[in-house]
Amino acid sequence: MRIAVTGSTGALGGQVVRLLAATDHEVVGLTRRDADYDDPDALRTALRGVDTLVFVSSDGETARLLIHHRNVIDAAVENEVSHVVALSSVDADERSPFCYAVTNGYTERMLRDSGLPFSIARASIYTEFFARWLTGEIRVPAADGRTSLVSREDVGRCMAAMAIAPPTGTHHDITGPEALDLPAIAAIATETLKTPMRYVDLPPAEHHLEMAKAGMEPWWAYAFSSMFASVREDRWAAVSGAVAELTGRPPVPLHEVLTH
Repeated sequence: MRIAVTGSTGALGGQVVRLLAATDHEVVGLTRRDADYDDPDALRTALRGVDTLVFVSSDGETARLLIHHRNVIDAAVENEVSHVVALSSVDADERSPFCYAVTNGYTERMLRDSGLPFSIARASIYTEFFARWLTGEIRVPAADGRTSLVSREDVGRCMAAMAIAPPTGTHHDITGPEALDLPAIAAIATETLKTPMRYVDLPPAEHHLEMAKAGMEPWWAYAFSSMFASVREDRWAAVSGAVAELTGRPPVPLHEVLTH
């Protein structure tokens, strides 16, 4: 079986390539150089002869992202790819306040409407990504929302396992072992990192102002603000057994990720 992986130079795509390279399958790591999301012709060429596509989502502004995702799905359809393993998010909902949840919701709809056999990995927020806020005072507008933080490596292991299994035609929530609110995350980080952590629940407007003063680009300030709006609605609180079911090992808890 010939398996192609998009985003192969990134942390997640690169891990999936390494895991699949240890199997008996032919693995092709695709980069923007040979499979530019903006170039439908290049995508069609890159996916020629591919049996399974591990589709790691693009990044950037949501309108452009949707164009990228449409191009990838169209190229997969034209090449009659027999299985698409697509990265999505636990909060994949066109009604969500989170901009990327809306994108993921639309992308899932496009994939389903395409007729392609698929399996969807709906990942929770990566622990490694969230760690950027673990800096003494965790100043975010999360209220009492909970998140089932998941290690990026667990997501990669799940996607690699899905790539060599038959299509499931559904989504799988890839989560950490428990859903934690911000005071609980702060307490675990304090104990693990031996650094005092305190959660400061900022009003959304104040959080946005702090990001602007720090020089963050307006688009990313909006992305972070909308993400925490979805956290406040408990949209990331799902906990599933998918990591253990797909990989045979339980998800890595928060304290273990923080020690590596």
